[in-house]
Order: sequence, then C-alpha cells, then structure tokens
Amino acid sequence: MALIKLSNNGVKNVTSLSGLTSSVGDLVFISKQTASSSASISFTSGIDSTYKEYVFYYVSMHPQTDGSHFQVNFRDGGSLYDATKTSSYFRAQQKEDGTDAKVGYDSDFHLAQSTNFQTLVGYLSADNDHACSGYIHLFNPSSTTFVKHYLSVTSNTNINDYNKVTRSAGYCNTTTAIDGVQFKMSSGNIDSGDILLYGVN
Repeated sequence: MALIKLSNNGVKNVTSLSGLTSSVGDLVFISKQTASSSASISFTSGIDSTYKEYVFYYVSMHPQTDGSHFQVNFRDGGSLYDATKTSSYFRAQQKEDGTDAKVGYDSDFHLAQSTNFQTLVGYLSADNDHACSGYIHLFNPSSTTFVKHYLSVTSNTNINDYNKVTRSAGYCNTTTAIDGVQFKMSSGNIDSGDILLYGVN
C-alpha cells in the first residue's frame, strides 16, 4: 500500500519508507508525548534553529476535570513557562440539537502583555467520549530579532454538548529565543491524549 505524503508542493505517493525524502514544506517528525493523568506535557528539546516553523498536533486530549480549559505557554530561556504574550481568540459553535449556532470573539481568553497560559479551547467536557483535537504553529522560535508568532485551531465538545471550533493567534513579545513549550489543563490533569511535534522543512 502506498503512503500519501503531503507537502506545500502537493501530494506525493511514496511506496516505501526508504523512499521518503525532504523537500521544502515537508513535515519532519521530532517527538511524541502521551498523557496519562499528567499535570502537564512539556517539550524541552527539539525546538531550536533547525526549523523556522514548528507544529504541535494534539489528538484526543481528554480532561480529568469537567469545564477545564486546554492551555499552552512558552519558555524563553529560563526555567518557567511564562513568556509575555498578546493574543486574540474567537470561536464558532453549534449545539448537538442544531440550535445556538454562532460565531463570536471571546474576550475571556485573549491576552494583553500577559505571562498567563494561552487558552487553546475552553470549557471542555470530561465525559468519557469527549475530547479536543487541533494544532498550534510556532514561527521562528530561535530568532533573536523578532517576536515569536503562534496560531492555533482546535475542535472540541464542550460541557454543554456544543461543538466548538476555536482559533487563537498571538505573539510572545520577546526577542529571546523560545526553547520550550508546555501544555496543561486549567484545572485537574490531562487524563489522556497525544501531542506530536513536527518541524516544517
């Protein structure tokens, strides 16, 4: 069976792993972490000057606590995940019964020169069959000239049985390199889920 390889240059059919090659726009796998009642998941290596863009895919992140928010923060050379950030946050939603469909800006989760964690999606449901999935791009984290931009897209089922698609975008307002990224829930642990880190060649 042929593998399908996606890149900015189009779709390629690759018949074997030995046939994989790198070209501009390819995703290069770096590492994967799996949550198991984890207080947080931290990526402390693999984020360096090798790539100008990194992508984290979070898959089926399930909270321990109903109503918690899935969040991210960035480390800028110290030991803490507390980079100063400014961001925007908006969402589209629809309830399972087809009612209350709307799009709106959510000021609860934007940041203005804050060291707080950035919410990627709020009010998660801890029901056994509920979770959130999505991705966040981090651009040029090793630059010592520019601030560090990020953007995310997340889909989830929330505590009131809404499907919500949320988008957050912002920047770490520092010219110091970002060398670590941490994910956590606003309350309780990450019960389960996978986070995969890729570099963009």
